[in-house]
Amino acid sequence: MSEDRPPSAPPPAPEDLRDRLEALRKGRGFLLAHHGALAASAPDLHAAYMQMYEALTVRPRHLTPLQRESVWLAILVVAREGIGTHHLKLYRDAGGTEAAAHTIIAMAGAAALGDALTFARTHWHDYVPALDPAAAYGEALARLRGEDVPPDTAELCMLAAQAARHSAEGVAHHVRAAYRAGIAEDKMVEALSYVIWPCGVNAFLDACTAWHDVMTAGEVTPSARFRVWADMPREGAYDVSSGTDVGGFSASASTSPSEREDGT
Repeated sequence: MSEDRPPSAPPPAPEDLRDRLEALRKGRGFLLAHHGALAASAPDLHAAYMQMYEALTVRPRHLTPLQRESVWLAILVVAREGIGTHHLKLYRDAGGTEAAAHTIIAMAGAAALGDALTFARTHWHDYVPALDPAAAYGEALARLRGEDVPPDTAELCMLAAQAARHSAEGVAHHVRAAYRAGIAEDKMVEALSYVIWPCGVNAFLDACTAWHDVMTAGEVTPSARFRVWADMPREGAYDVSSGTDVGGFSASASTSPSEREDGT
């Protein structure tokens, strides 16, 4: 880590902190405990946290409001995040019905079904020789989905649910299904990215690794933009034999080639 970086911002004065937290409570309609801890001790980190939260979960991207909140519902079920009640209100505000919510909850709860089917196929093949785990899993989800949830929304919900479970096999299944269904890659990224908040960045990393593996194996045909990602070499953890140095993110990572050429 570079030693010439500016130090963290000093803690705020008590009155400034109170004003900041009251403004946050007023703006969001509620206040969660971790905001107080961060704002009191690391105000610059709290500001960056809020900027990321805004970009990740609030600012419109590619999903419709109802798709976004449907995905959130599936993630919250898998992550057992009972505190995310504001997403239930946003789901209703976006036009989500209780019947569809029941379906999404049930489908998210059935995310582990694929594990059971794979287990049975692996260990009891002689007894269930006709069992196809992927096909059986897909058929079970289709029965659960019924008519309450559109197929593309259900696919995005389950893609995110499997990511929340850190299930590489589950993510790969739904990546392949999403490509077959013609679901836009940007929508897939958005659905997967929401696991960052309740499940951690590594859940998103694991899901993206599974997606990358599917692309590099030639199981799907990515768009030109996503082909660039698929073709990037040496993705993965740091390899000590590479001889490269480990450091922070350089300024050049966020600038264009033309900006780097003139030294800016």
